[in-house]
Amino acid sequence: MADDGVIHDEIEIEDFEYDEENETFTYPCPCGDLFSITKEELLNGEEIARCPSCSLIIRVIYNPDELESVLSAKAKQSTSSLAIN
Repeated sequence: MADDGVIHDEIEIEDFEYDEENETFTYPCPCGDLFSITKEELLNGEEIARCPSCSLIIRVIYNPDELESVLSAKAKQSTSSLAIN
């Protein structure tokens, strides 16, 4: 899957931010942009997140069977942070 580059890092899915509207997980890249991977890509077994501004790629560490529970937890986090603000 990552035959087009060297893996910069491996990051747990829980460390990503999740955008419910776009169904996309993001994580900060050292270049200042964001690595991104969609929910659909993860459900299809993809595990590589790419930065659109540089050549870095990272491997997303996740259990496909637990993806829905991660999404539920992320939704609860965003709801509670909205209530605080």
